[in-house]
Amino acid sequence: MTQPRPYPLADILSVTTGRLLSHRHMDGLYDLLGYMTGDTLFTHQLPRAADACAPALLAQHPQLRDVTPPDGIDVHDLMAWITDTELLHGEELPVAPLDPGAWQRQNPVEELCDMVGPERVIVFPAATEERP
Repeated sequence: MTQPRPYPLADILSVTTGRLLSHRHMDGLYDLLGYMTGDTLFTHQLPRAADACAPALLAQHPQLRDVTPPDGIDVHDLMAWITDTELLHGEELPVAPLDPGAWQRQNPVEELCDMVGPERVIVFPAATEERP
């Protein structure tokens, strides 16, 4: 079994609340959700990964169930709220990956085609030779 890894509370709350609160912005989401799913995620896969990971995060940390930032506050007050919340719950919490079978890997290009239609997806082949 994989040992839990510490993650910033703001990254965790970004997933559980659906609001981007991470000091690391999108990098925090890619890191946390990628670790939990064991997958290398593309941007369009993040919502599905968050849907799979949020319940697991709340099961691991039930004290966060009712922790949500107030609506309508400005950035300064939001940062103060995050700081206060970190004082209460800790700056980092241990996170374990999802249980086996809780995440279904999908080919990211095929998933995008399913989402928007193949006629709207353009795939560029990877370069196979070095360029001068």
